[in-house]
Amino acid sequence: MTSRASRHESRTALLLLAPALALLLLLRIIPAGMAVVESFYTSVPGSVIPPKWVGWKNYLDLFDDPGFWDSVWRTLLFAGLVNPLTMVFALFLAWLLTRNVAFTGVWRTLAFLPTALPLMGTTVVFGVLLRPEGVVNSLLTLAHLPTSGWFTDVNGALAALVILSTWTAVGYWMIFLIAAIRDVPQDYYDAAMLDGAGEWRQFINVTMPLIQRQLLFVLTASTVWNFILYAPISALTKGGPQGSSNFLMYDIITRYYALSSPGAALAEMTILFVLMGATVWLQFRLLNRMRSAP
Repeated sequence: MTSRASRHESRTALLLLAPALALLLLLRIIPAGMAVVESFYTSVPGSVIPPKWVGWKNYLDLFDDPGFWDSVWRTLLFAGLVNPLTMVFALFLAWLLTRNVAFTGVWRTLAFLPTALPLMGTTVVFGVLLRPEGVVNSLLTLAHLPTSGWFTDVNGALAALVILSTWTAVGYWMIFLIAAIRDVPQDYYDAAMLDGAGEWRQFINVTMPLIQRQLLFVLTASTVWNFILYAPISALTKGGPQGSSNFLMYDIITRYYALSSPGAALAEMTILFVLMGATVWLQFRLLNRMRSAP
């Protein structure tokens, strides 16, 4: 009877998941597979000439292109800066807003507001605030601090995009972590308090271990999102100045449409998939090692 009930539950679960799995297959897996196949061809968009098989040439040409490696390095640097900042701020806000803080609903709304706004709207606002003669530089001048050209400066563009991406993402991931922290049974905290653990020890020894799966989900999803950042770059920097914000996703779109080289663009997209997968795998390995460490 138990085996029959288990099979019935499995069939029911599969039936309920079937629409989502079908959409995943049609909208994600099949297009990704077609992109990988087409990366071994060369063609001209809009031409009646059929695509030509070139094998690994598109990949070899990319590997010989210094601009491609510069995009890889800048994408990894950007993700390496944004991911920790987003995780730390989202976790801190989630922890803070699950405490007995006055006006919790107001603070939660304010923290989530940048996420609720359209990304392009937030991007335009940041573009105005971070102009060389904008509000941010005016405040820095009043405080006798060094100013920056931000989106027009080689060193400032990356910093501005890190700030923008962190600002727009923190509130979104904060909601997931608030739900995770609220799911931790109060009994664990009561037991920790009986042992004399303060707020910090409770957070380290109770909260963090019990929300690891949710943290891993947030870290993985945030990593993927940061690897495919495109809209703010397209609106504010166009990959500049001097290629300082030419991340992989922007470089892929540029190769496909501006340079009319779909084969090279799809080869670069395939490399981006592999790079994202390798980064997520490395994060899993590091987190598992930290979890198993004494």
